Amino acid sequence: MKNNKALDNPTAKRRHGGIDPRLLAGPCMACNTRNMAICIALSDEEVAALEAIVTHQTFTPGQSVFFEGDPADHVYNITGGMLRLSKLLSDGRRQITGFLLPGDFLGFIRGDNYSFAAEAVTQANLCRFSLGDFMDLLDRFPKLEKRLLERASNELAEAQDQMLLLGRKSPKEKLASFLVRMAERQARALGPSKELRLAMGRNDIADYLGLTIETVSRCFTQLRKDKILALPESNIVIVKDGTRLRALHQPG
Repeated sequence: MKNNKALDNPTAKRRHGGIDPRLLAGPCMACNTRNMAICIALSDEEVAALEAIVTHQTFTPGQSVFFEGDPADHVYNITGGMLRLSKLLSDGRRQITGFLLPGDFLGFIRGDNYSFAAEAVTQANLCRFSLGDFMDLLDRFPKLEKRLLERASNELAEAQDQMLLLGRKSPKEKLASFLVRMAERQARALGPSKELRLAMGRNDIADYLGLTIETVSRCFTQLRKDKILALPESNIVIVKDGTRLRALHQPG
C-alpha cells in the first residue's frame, strides 16, 4: 500500500477541521443516495466524519441483517437494494411491517434489543455504524439529530397509515394503497414513471397487507380486468389509470 505522508501530516488535517483528507474522497462522498438519506444534513467535512466510523456491507437475497431480539448495537443506512422488516406472531405467522429502500435509515429504536427482524429482499448495500459511535456523532452535529427526528416523525405517520390500511380497507383498496406508496417511493429515487418494479414477491405483499397470497393474486387480476393496471411480468406493474388507483387508495 502506498504510504502518503502528506495525508498524515497534522497540518493537513487541521486545514480540514481535524478530518483525515483521505476521507474527503471516500465512498460516502460519492454515494448516490446521499441526497435521500440523513447524510444530506451534513457538509462535506461532516460527511467525512461519518465516513470515519462506517462499515460498508453487502447482503444477498434472503440474508438476515439482524434477527428479532438481537442486541440493538448498530444502526444502518440503506444505499442499495431492498430490505423487509418483519415480526413473528405468537402463532408462528409472519407479519411484514415494512420495506426499506435506498435512503432509508434502520435500527434506531428504544430499548436494548431489536423488536423486529431485517432481511434482504434483493442484494442490498448498507452502511453500518456502531450505536455508540453514531450517538457521539449526533452530539457533534445537532442538525443530523434534527434530520433523524424528522425521519422518525415520518415513520410514525406511515405507521398510522399502516394501521388504517390493515384495519379499515378492503383487500383491493389495501393493494391499491400499497402500489401508490411504492410508486411514490420509487419516484423519489428515480423520477415519475407509470412502470413500477416490485422486488418483493406476492407472498411478501400478502404478509405486509395481512392477506392471503390467493387474495393478493385475485386483487391484481381484478385491477388488471378493470384496466387500472397492466401486468406484463410478475414483478412489473404498469399503472394505466392513476386517478382510479389513487381513488381506491383514498376511498370516499
